[in-house]
Amino acid sequence: MRRKISVMLKSLMVLAVSLGLMQGVKADVATYAEEAVPRLSQYLKIDTVNPPGNEYRGVAYLSKLLDDAGIAYESAESAKGRGNLWAKLEGTADKDGNKKPALVLLHHIDVVPADLNFWTVDPLSGDVANGYIYGRGAIDTKGLGIAHLQAFLALADSGLKLNRDILFVATADEEAGGFFGAGWLIENRPDIFANVGYVLNEGGSGRSFGEDIAVMVEVTQKVPLWLRLTALGKPGHGSAPQMQTSVTRLIRGLKRVSETEFPVNVIAPVAQMFEGLAPYQSGADRSNFANLSKAVENPDYLLGLKLNNPGGHALLRNTCSITTLEGSSKINVVPAQAHAELDCRLLPDQDPEAFLVDLNNIINDKQITIERIMGFTPAISRTDTSLYKAIVKVSEQAFGAPVIPTVAGGFTDSHFFRDLGITSYGYSPFVYAPGEFSGVHGNDERLGVENLKKGVRTLYQLLVDFAAQP
Repeated sequence: MRRKISVMLKSLMVLAVSLGLMQGVKADVATYAEEAVPRLSQYLKIDTVNPPGNEYRGVAYLSKLLDDAGIAYESAESAKGRGNLWAKLEGTADKDGNKKPALVLLHHIDVVPADLNFWTVDPLSGDVANGYIYGRGAIDTKGLGIAHLQAFLALADSGLKLNRDILFVATADEEAGGFFGAGWLIENRPDIFANVGYVLNEGGSGRSFGEDIAVMVEVTQKVPLWLRLTALGKPGHGSAPQMQTSVTRLIRGLKRVSETEFPVNVIAPVAQMFEGLAPYQSGADRSNFANLSKAVENPDYLLGLKLNNPGGHALLRNTCSITTLEGSSKINVVPAQAHAELDCRLLPDQDPEAFLVDLNNIINDKQITIERIMGFTPAISRTDTSLYKAIVKVSEQAFGAPVIPTVAGGFTDSHFFRDLGITSYGYSPFVYAPGEFSGVHGNDERLGVENLKKGVRTLYQLLVDFAAQP
């Protein structure tokens, strides 16, 4: 009898939604928002640290939640243990048999390593304390994934007819380049994305500035160019120092790289981002952000920005960080080869081949070769789309906040989709206070309980606004 009454109530809710009486925003989303907290806690306990990834464990967990909801899904391993999963809510075609371009809700299952010695809790504990859910991946990106899932399930439960397909996609390997995840799916299962026009992924979120909030939506990112340097020299015994070795050559070349400041280049998306953030700055920063092209002519301003806002400074020029070094395996052996790896990031308007020519000239040593490990192509997503307009609308409703298109210094899987001409935005339905975002790839990564709940409700409203038939 209870089940019959429940079914009747659900039918009445669907009818009310279809008649516009509930405006598509009350379809039990509160329950799904509450459920998000224990589900994220459990998700964080699952070890998907990359390397090695073992994302199949996350796939198993997400599969059970979809099974419980009665939603069909598929999964595939790109290599042993490297799991990926996708599920779809079907839209309804119009009278001509067409559906609007589909939307993908994308997150990655893998997380970066964490050092227990520097955390106040176990990084894989999923502890809920002091109003936060703690664990590696809480922000990057299991928290986003659970928000996606809960809004996706609420939409499925709402009874609303959709004008487009909505896909929930969870992938492997983003933290190492995405080649066993999003990149592999695009290459091996292109059918999944055949009618996709939009992707919502990590890379942007709401930020609080005192009592004010701004929602930052990533529309492009610096392009990674990962390089391996190999220096050659004569091997020998450590007891007989040589005039020059592979190691000393490499050190000299790296010193030149570390002392090089690449030319300042204020691209339009970066200028637009700084201008949008200007009202939230104080003192001289307000005018400097509003007139960035003029401000960067002052070397003192650039130095201060590098010291106080290195992430912002990195958006003004190409950069290279020396991240790994490798020499001899024995302390008393001078190696024939020494190696280093550089994490270089180029602005989207730069030519990688021209950059490599410049880098060779900076190093200025014919015994040092440069090998490209990884590099992507640049792309920028437009902001004059129906999805961007929907983000603007829901940001005003949920947070009273404007939307600022931004450029990311890091990279995400969005580039795979932008290469296909798919509009991709970095957007998380959360708002972070100063300091809360520092846990990403750092210590005590955490997501606020209320932040997560409101994020589910906000994302659900966005999906309704964007995909529900009037």
